[in-house]
Amino acid sequence: MKPFTVLHLFGFAALVLAAGCLPLANWPPLPESLDRQSHVEKPFEKVTPVTFRLPENSVPPVSSPADAEEPLQLSIEQAVLLVLKNNRDLQARQLTPVIAGTFERIERGVFDPELFGEAQYFREKASETSRSSGGLYQVAGKETLATTGLRQFLPTGTTVEAGLSHERTISDREPELQMTRAGLTVTQSLLQGLGPGVNLVAVRQAELETLASMDELRGFTEALLAETETAYWNYVLAGEKIAIFEESLRVARKQREEIELRIEVGVLPEIEVAAARAEEALRVQALIDARSQLEDRRLRLLRLISPSANGDLDQRFEAVSEPRLELKPVEDLQDRLLLAEKSRPDLSEARLRLQQNRLETIFTRNGLLPRLDFFIALGKTGYADTFSDAFRELDANTYDFTVGVRLSHILGNRAAKAKDLAAQASRQQAAAAIDNLRQLVHLDVRLGVNEVERTRQQIGATRETRIFQEQTLAAEKERFDVGTSTALEVAQAQRDLLQIQIAEVETIVNYRIALVRLYLAEGSLLGRRGVSIQR
Repeated sequence: MKPFTVLHLFGFAALVLAAGCLPLANWPPLPESLDRQSHVEKPFEKVTPVTFRLPENSVPPVSSPADAEEPLQLSIEQAVLLVLKNNRDLQARQLTPVIAGTFERIERGVFDPELFGEAQYFREKASETSRSSGGLYQVAGKETLATTGLRQFLPTGTTVEAGLSHERTISDREPELQMTRAGLTVTQSLLQGLGPGVNLVAVRQAELETLASMDELRGFTEALLAETETAYWNYVLAGEKIAIFEESLRVARKQREEIELRIEVGVLPEIEVAAARAEEALRVQALIDARSQLEDRRLRLLRLISPSANGDLDQRFEAVSEPRLELKPVEDLQDRLLLAEKSRPDLSEARLRLQQNRLETIFTRNGLLPRLDFFIALGKTGYADTFSDAFRELDANTYDFTVGVRLSHILGNRAAKAKDLAAQASRQQAAAAIDNLRQLVHLDVRLGVNEVERTRQQIGATRETRIFQEQTLAAEKERFDVGTSTALEVAQAQRDLLQIQIAEVETIVNYRIALVRLYLAEGSLLGRRGVSIQR
C-alpha cells in the first residue's frame, strides 16, 4: 500500500475518534425533515383480543329512551352485558392472552429453517521469496467467494445444514481456478440437548403460560361481574331505603300535624310537639343521606358499565330487577367444594404454574450432563476454469467426508447445579402453594355457604320482627290516642319500625350479594351467567 494512502487512513480514523469525544452540544442539529419524521407516531396494527361468548337468549342491550329526561330501565342482566362490552379495564386485559400466545410462536421459531448467505471479495499484492533463486518477486491475486444454504435445528437435538459455495481464484502466477462445493452437515446431541422432551420445554412452558393467562382473565372477569352485580344490588338497596325514608317522613310529618292540632284544641300540652318535630327532623336527615348514598352508588355502577370516563356519568337509570327471590337452603356443600376445585381460575392457574416448574426441572437436570455431539459432513466439489464447468464437475470423482464427536464439560458445573437446585425448590414451593390455595378455596366456599344461610334465615326473622314492630307501633298509637302514652314513646316505636324495615331490605339484598360471592368462591359465576371466553 502506498505511504500516502496509509496516512490518509490514519488521519480519517483520528478524525472519527476526535468527533466522538466532542460534547453533545457541539454536534450539528438534525435536518428539520429528519427530526420531524422521527417524532411522528406510526399507526399500529389492530389486534383481535379475546372475546366473550354470551348466552343465545341474552337480554337485549339497554337502549336510550325517547325522552332525554327519562331514566334508563336497567336490569341486572343488562348490567352484566354492558360491563362485558364497555369496561375499559376488561378491554385492556383481554389482550393479555393474545400477548402470551405470541411467545408460543417465538419459542417455536427456534425450529424454523434458516436461509443464510455470504459473499466475500479478497484482493492481494504481496512479495514472496523464490525457492530456487532466493530473490523477491511480486505476486498479485484476488479471490471471490459466495456461499448460500439452509440450516435447521430439530426438536430431536439435531442440526442439519445444507450449503452450496462457489470460489474463484485469479493470480498472475497460476491459472484461474473456479471451485464449486455442495455439502451436507448433520450434528446430533448425544447427552445435553438430546430429544424433544428437553428441546420443547420452552414451547410447552409458553403454551402453559397462554392457558394461565386465560385463567387469569377468567378470574378477573368473574371478579368484575361480581363487583358489578354487587354494585347493582347496592344501588337497588339505596333506592329501597329512600322509599322507606320518604314514607317514614310522611308518617312523621302527619304525626306532627296531628299533635299540633290536638295542642290547638287543648287536648295535649305544648311540650308534646317537641318529640314529633325532632322525629321529623331525623327523617329529613336520613333522607338526605340516603339520596347521597344513591348518587354515590349510581356513579360507582356507571364507572363499571359505561364506555366513557366522562360523558356518561350524568346518565340516569332505574334499576328494574327485583331483589326478592325464592329462598333455598344450601344442602350440597360437598358438591360445591368439588366444583370449586375444578372451576376456580386461580387454582387452575396454580396447577399450570406447577407444570411449568416441572418442565423447568427437566431442562435444568439435562443441563447437568456434558455436551457430547456427533457430527458428520459430506461434500462434493467441482474444479474447473469457468463458472459453468465448475458446476458440471460436481459429478466427478471428488468428495470429502468428515465424521467425529465433540465433547465439552464445565468442571464443577456450579451454575448448572444451582439452576437445577432452584428449579427443584420452585417446584416444591409451587406444590405447597397449591395445597395452601386448595385449603383457602375450601374456606372461601364454606364461608360463602355460611353467609348465604345466615342471610336466608335472617330474611324470615326480620320479616317477623317487622310485623311485630308494626303491631307495637299501632298499639302505641292507640295508647297515645286515649292519653296513656306520650308522643316521645310513639316516636321511639316509629324509629324502631324504621330500623327493622331497613334491616329487612338490607337482608334481602345481602342474600343476593351473598349468592354472588358464593358463586365467585366456587368459580362458577361465568357459567351461571352463560358467559364463556373464546380465543
